[in-house]
Amino acid sequence: MNKLIAYCGLDCEQCDARKATLTNDDALREKVAALWSELNKVPITPEMINCEGCRIDGAKTPFCDSLCPIRQCALKKGVETCGSCAEMKSCETVGMIISNNAKALENLTKC
Repeated sequence: MNKLIAYCGLDCEQCDARKATLTNDDALREKVAALWSELNKVPITPEMINCEGCRIDGAKTPFCDSLCPIRQCALKKGVETCGSCAEMKSCETVGMIISNNAKALENLTKC
């Protein structure tokens, strides 16, 4: 499976945080930080927007690295992605994403 498909099925190649990191685009970092701060109701600074992907070595945002419950669960279970987990279809942790994002579910079912 493509290592840029996140544990939850989202495509890290399409993520603006990853794009900003790879191109060192501070304006895009500021845009992502503002959007994520609003969506998550927590302060996120542009300096926090450095991520190369949650399943590959390299930089990760603080959320992706330490706080994402999906990533933490997958690491604990030792699965490649949630698509490799027998509990995926009934899982509340990844359920919010796959119920609202058909492409994420499609990515996970390719496992």
